[in-house]
Amino acid sequence: MKKNTLFILIVFFALSVNAQDPTYQMAEGIKSHQDLFNTSMNDSVSCYRIPALVTAPNGDLIAAIDERVPSCNDLRGSDDINIVIRRSDNNGKTWGPIETVIDFPIGQSASDPSMIVDEITKEIFLFYNFMNLNTEKDIYYLHVMKSSDNGKTWSEPKDITSQIAKPEWHKDFKFITSGRGIQTSTGKLLHCMANLTSGMHVFGSDDHGKTWFLIDTPISPADESKIVELADGSWMINSRANKKGLRYIHTSTDEGKTWVTKPDPTLIDPSCNASIIRYTAIEDGFKKNRLLFSNAKTTKGRTNLTIRVSYDEGKTWTDGKTIYKGPSAYSSLTVLKNGDIGVFFEKDEYTKNEFASLSLKWLTDKKDSYKKPKKRK
Repeated sequence: MKKNTLFILIVFFALSVNAQDPTYQMAEGIKSHQDLFNTSMNDSVSCYRIPALVTAPNGDLIAAIDERVPSCNDLRGSDDINIVIRRSDNNGKTWGPIETVIDFPIGQSASDPSMIVDEITKEIFLFYNFMNLNTEKDIYYLHVMKSSDNGKTWSEPKDITSQIAKPEWHKDFKFITSGRGIQTSTGKLLHCMANLTSGMHVFGSDDHGKTWFLIDTPISPADESKIVELADGSWMINSRANKKGLRYIHTSTDEGKTWVTKPDPTLIDPSCNASIIRYTAIEDGFKKNRLLFSNAKTTKGRTNLTIRVSYDEGKTWTDGKTIYKGPSAYSSLTVLKNGDIGVFFEKDEYTKNEFASLSLKWLTDKKDSYKKPKKRK
């Protein structure tokens, strides 16, 4: 056999194996999936990283991410990072073009987008961390922007560093956690800020984002973290805990004044950002309380993106279903307007950022399914 023919056969065989290898494929049962941000879309961008996903008050999806221009470095190592978004009005089946939300002059960067949806005022708050590498390298400032039209336009950025960080933290490695925060049943807005010097803290707003406050109770171990409200009104934080190989859970029954901390050995984790959200609540007319959790379900190496369900407010979790077995890192969850589950995650060594939608029925192997809530009297 000629060498050229043999080479072609070897390549064909390798491609065939990769095409069948689940490492290279999205899991069967995924309703739809699409790579929303990759460098082939813009030759001048080195990479897109740090996904954030929410469902707007009108049901549109908003996917936000870092546009890292000169390199894939984080905020301290790049003088040109912008925040960009894409929007979908049909549950993620199709998406609009990339839109720039914030783009500072060279030397100033914005990174780590996260959002909170205020269902009362119908506004969306978009947070990011800011650094001016021309004047104060390694100094983090904390900014927020607001949209009143479901993410079509955004306000000018507002620096809220002085409201949610102490003056003595000026040089600390502090940053608002990427992904999303929450609105509680009382209307309060809550979010997490990691301070790797003094401990993670919760911050929030009691006046729909006009002003922001810090809850001065350090929480540890906790790096990038997510907060949810439990059915009884208490708060629960699910935290990345570096070099621990699992997630740490922090709960408070007094609105953050005190916290009870414990590891969750069932939620293994390779030290990576994850996502936890409320899916349904009996209080809202559903038959069950459900939480959703997504992360790279391994102890080492960022692979095996998995989504799990909890029916007892985070005390226990299902084994979950693998969405993607290959390289997968940060993820962000949301509930679509049709009741399906949306996940936006980093894929294939940060070369892709995929959105996928799936049903609760598929996630639970037909043991559970989504039904519209009964109207409350």
